Amino acid sequence: MVAPIMSNTLMNTKEVAEYLDINEKQVYALIKSGRIPATRVTGKWLFPKDLIDEWLLENARTGLSEARKRSRKMGGALLAAGSNDPMLDILQATLRKEHPEFYIFSASTGSRDGLLALNAGYTDIAWTHLWDPKNDSYNIPYLAQYMPDRKGVVVNLFHRELGFLTARGNPLGIQGFDDLTREGLRFINRQPGAGTRVLLDIHLDRIGADISLISGYKEEVCTHLEVGLAVLSGKSDVGIASVAIANFLGLDFVPITRERFDMVLDQDIFFEKAVQALMDVLHDPSFRQRVEGMSRYDFSDSGRILYSTT
Repeated sequence: MVAPIMSNTLMNTKEVAEYLDINEKQVYALIKSGRIPATRVTGKWLFPKDLIDEWLLENARTGLSEARKRSRKMGGALLAAGSNDPMLDILQATLRKEHPEFYIFSASTGSRDGLLALNAGYTDIAWTHLWDPKNDSYNIPYLAQYMPDRKGVVVNLFHRELGFLTARGNPLGIQGFDDLTREGLRFINRQPGAGTRVLLDIHLDRIGADISLISGYKEEVCTHLEVGLAVLSGKSDVGIASVAIANFLGLDFVPITRERFDMVLDQDIFFEKAVQALMDVLHDPSFRQRVEGMSRYDFSDSGRILYSTT
């Protein structure tokens, strides 16, 4: 597709190939097939960066939509997106073992984007732990903003502890959010929209922290495990993740909060057999015994319907 120039940032074929992490031959193939926004000026192909970003987003959305259609054809398959936690992997593995006819395919997109994907119809389930400080509540206050077009059901999965991960022995003495602006300290952040990032930004705003003083604030990863690995490898001094990751990797853990981790889904999806099978696993005493002792997960409200849109 030939596109009008709409951006001050233009990339040539080499630059767009690097941006998309493909080779230049693939770029020319995309141009020839009319599948990438480009414009030709004085014999050279140029690519407006804002249009390339829009194109990438639209392709991602289309991919999610097609994946959901394919999953429906599999009968017992559901798509999930949103936050992540090691317990989710165990939950899905247990579901597959006890109910081999059901599948859940999950993507770590962050809590906010999980809700947005659910609203857009790209996924069936959203995993989320978005804290609202005004109500000291989780997830429900965000439904009107991020999921206005769906009648949602909020079901609790578990409560977990979130905190600062540091090297063993906490050699830098990390105790709170004030420490993140300390000169020389290297932080590893989560992506915008992640529940952990939302919590971080709320606390930084409360103490009036200058984020430009936080080394690594713009260094973003998409999962708790990546945060833990950055600290374990010595690339970062501190990050925020669950106590489960600290325990798995042998890192020190400085508690911040105990948070509620929920599953949000459309009311119609809630009654599907795969979802009900998932609920059965959550209530299974053997499953709870297996994971409760691992990292202080709290399943006291697990499976409880906390909210349903009227």
